[in-house]
Amino acid sequence: MRFPLALCVAVALQAQSLPRYVGSLACQGCHPRQFATQSATAHAGALFRAKEHPLAAALPLGQTLLRKPGYQLTLSKRETGLESTLRNATQVMELPLDWAFGAGRQAITFVSRVNPDWYVEHYATWYAAPNAWGATPGQDALQPGDIAQAAGLLYKTTNPENGIDGCFACHSTGPLAFGPANEIQPREPGVRCEACHGPGSQHTNRPTPTNIGNPARRNAAQINEFCGQCHRPPAAGGNVTDWNYAWNVRHQPVYLSQAACFRKSDGKLYCLTCHRPHEPSLDSKVVVDYNSRCRACHAASLRPPAATCQTNCIDCHMPRVSPQANLSFTNHWIGIYRAGAKLRP
Repeated sequence: MRFPLALCVAVALQAQSLPRYVGSLACQGCHPRQFATQSATAHAGALFRAKEHPLAAALPLGQTLLRKPGYQLTLSKRETGLESTLRNATQVMELPLDWAFGAGRQAITFVSRVNPDWYVEHYATWYAAPNAWGATPGQDALQPGDIAQAAGLLYKTTNPENGIDGCFACHSTGPLAFGPANEIQPREPGVRCEACHGPGSQHTNRPTPTNIGNPARRNAAQINEFCGQCHRPPAAGGNVTDWNYAWNVRHQPVYLSQAACFRKSDGKLYCLTCHRPHEPSLDSKVVVDYNSRCRACHAASLRPPAATCQTNCIDCHMPRVSPQANLSFTNHWIGIYRAGAKLRP
């Protein structure tokens, strides 16, 4: 079928005028401070090629991780990158570690492509606290039927329900591309500028406040939904959250939506009230900073804290929950918790 030349030209011009993703380096020139601090965040380090991870050289390679029944898993370094060797009494399987998920504040989990249709989430995850390898969350309870299953958990390359493409999408910036062999090609690894601000080509060509997205323009509920695109949004009507399941605590927007501070603050308390999006959340001043946000509303003359409250609001009203050893998450359901009960106020 042949199309009129005028139509082809119009389509081409429209395509050129659409905003495109340009990468975080394009933002650095005008926003050097924001670029520098955001580059140090866990968001920015959410995804790396395994051999390019900043902590790759410090990983305890050579350690052997045991998996029942009778498997031994060893991580090592080769000229081509990191590799896992899995063996039992009669078989040996070698797999490269292609991608590293996680900045390494708590852990790093590895993912590799098996074939055009499947990726494997490796059984071995590195945990920062003990500086040692352990089972990837959720896999220790699985019983492998053969050496291939012992290597890790298989995920379809693309699937609306549970494809590995969803993991790559939340750990990278911009729409995913797929290579000739259906391999996933992130546009920019890590959660960088355009993950929150949207494609920046128009803004870099002619910077104005109106031709770039800004999450701060959204209201509290919209911000919670926006962050929830990757951190899990509040449960939609008809869906029920199991508040007794410790792993759910890592879904911060879900829990924040239940907090009275969120529901009754007239939009004054939401994700960006406490989290500066361009700065790391883990530093020596973080507790003092968070407490100052609490005291902005809970002053002596307005919504005063109870007489029993001490200087650290967060430890009591947003307790850390550890669903397994070496991992913990802050409960964002701000409330009054009984001693030893950290899942629900």
